[in-house]
Amino acid sequence: MLAAGALLPLAFAPFGDWLLAILLPVLLLWGWDGATPGRAARRGGLFGLGLFGFGIYWIFISLHDYGNAPVPFAALATFAVVLLMALYPAVTGWLLVRWGPPPGLIRWLLVFPALWTLLDWVRSWLFTGFPWLAVGYSQIESPLGQIAPYLGVFGIGWAVMASAGLLWALLNCAGGRDRLTLLGLLTILWLGAWSLGTVNWVDPVGPPLRIALIQGNIAQDQKWLPTTLDDTLSRYVQLSLPEQSRSEVIIWPETAIPVFYEDVQPFITALAAKAREDRVDYVTGIPTGSWETGIFHNSVLSLGTTINFYHKRRLLIFGEYLPLRWLFQFFRHWVTIPMADFIPGHHDQPLLRAGGQPVGVSICFEAVFGEDLRLDLPEATWLINVSNDAWFKDSTAPHQHLQIARLRALELGRFMARATNTGISALIDPHGRIVAQGPQFQAEAIRGVVQPLRGLTPYARFGDLPTVILMVALLAFGLFFARRPVAL
Repeated sequence: MLAAGALLPLAFAPFGDWLLAILLPVLLLWGWDGATPGRAARRGGLFGLGLFGFGIYWIFISLHDYGNAPVPFAALATFAVVLLMALYPAVTGWLLVRWGPPPGLIRWLLVFPALWTLLDWVRSWLFTGFPWLAVGYSQIESPLGQIAPYLGVFGIGWAVMASAGLLWALLNCAGGRDRLTLLGLLTILWLGAWSLGTVNWVDPVGPPLRIALIQGNIAQDQKWLPTTLDDTLSRYVQLSLPEQSRSEVIIWPETAIPVFYEDVQPFITALAAKAREDRVDYVTGIPTGSWETGIFHNSVLSLGTTINFYHKRRLLIFGEYLPLRWLFQFFRHWVTIPMADFIPGHHDQPLLRAGGQPVGVSICFEAVFGEDLRLDLPEATWLINVSNDAWFKDSTAPHQHLQIARLRALELGRFMARATNTGISALIDPHGRIVAQGPQFQAEAIRGVVQPLRGLTPYARFGDLPTVILMVALLAFGLFFARRPVAL
C-alpha cells in the first residue's frame, strides 16, 4: 500500500498521469476488502504516507534550505504534516470496514466514494485546512475535470473514486450481464462528465485586456536582504517599462516589493505617476503595516487612477502566523521565516480594480480554497493570483500550485492571471487551459489577453454545499443498507 500511495503523486502535475488516480485506489479497495478495521486503518495509513510523503516532500526544502532549520527538525516537521495527512485515508479505511457494508456494490459504489470525498472536504477546513493533493486536481486534463464548474474539486474527486469502485466491481464480477451493466455505468459517468463541458455559463463583458506578468526571478535567499532592495526594484521596473506601451495591466508577484509600503513611499509615488501617465494599472504584492500599530498584512497593491489594497484573508499556518503561540513558540527558534507575523484581512474587503474591471485577488496559498475565491463573484470579472514559489526550488510544488490555479479558473468560469517570482507564471482561460506561460527561473515578461466575463457557474453560485449534501445522502443511503449486501 505504501508503494501504491507513493505512485499516486504521478497523477498530479508535473507528471499528469491522471489515470493512476483511478487505478491505484482499486488496490486500496482490494486491501480493505476482508480486512479488520485495524488492518484497514493501517493499510489506509500506509497509502497516505506514500501519497503525502512523495507528494508534499517540498515542505522540507522550504524549512531547511530557506528557513535555516536543521535537517533533523525540518525532517521531523515535514513528517508530522505527512503523518497528519495520512490519517485521513487511515480513518477512511477504519470507518469503511467498521461501520460500512460488507464488500459489494453498496460499499464500492456508494459508501467508499462518498466517505473519501467527505474526508477530503473536511481536510480543506479542519485545523485551518490543507486540501493539497485532493484527488480531483489530478483530473484537470481528463473528461472528469468538466465536473468542476458544477461540483468543484471535491465533486471531481467523488467521480474519481466512483470510477475506481466501478473498476473494482468489474474485477469481482462473475456474470456477463453484470459486467455490461457496470461498464454502462462507467460509460455514463465519463460521457456525462465530458458533456458537461459543452455548457457555457459566462458571457464577455467589456473589451479584452492586454496583460503583462512580470516574473522577477529573485533568489529566495536574496529577496529580503536590505542590500538587494534597489536591485530588486530596478529589475521589476526594467522588465515593466517596455510593457507599459502595450499592456493595460502589469502584474508583479507576491511581495515583489519586499519592504513595507510605508517605507518605500517615494518609489510608490513615482511608479503611480508613471502608471497614470501611460494609462496602465500596476498590481503588485507588498507587505503593509507598521511597528507602531503592530498590525501587519500580506497585501496586494493596485496603482493607477487610484491606490487600493487587498489584504490576504487566508494565511498559511506556521509560514505567515503562529497559532497557539504559547505552545508552538519553539518553532521560531528553529525556523527563520521573514514576515511571519501577519494578521488576516477582512473577508468583506472591496474588490480591487484593474483594467477598468473589478478583479478577484488571491495571494499564494489562498488559491487552494475555491470556497473563498468564489465570494468575489459575480462582481469580479477576472482573477489575479500572485505567489512566490521560490521557497520550493525546482520541486513539484510550483507545478502542483499551477494545477490548482487552473482548476480554480475552471470552477469559477473566469480568466486567471498568475504572477510568480520564479515561476510558474501563466495566463489561464475559464476552461482551465494555459494560454500563456513563462519559463521557470528566468526573469521574464509574459504577455497575453484576458477577457472579462460575467455570469456564474453552479459552483460559483453554491460552492461546496451541493457536493457535501450529495455525499451525506449517498453515505446515509449506503449505511442504511449496511446489513444488506448486494452480491455480484
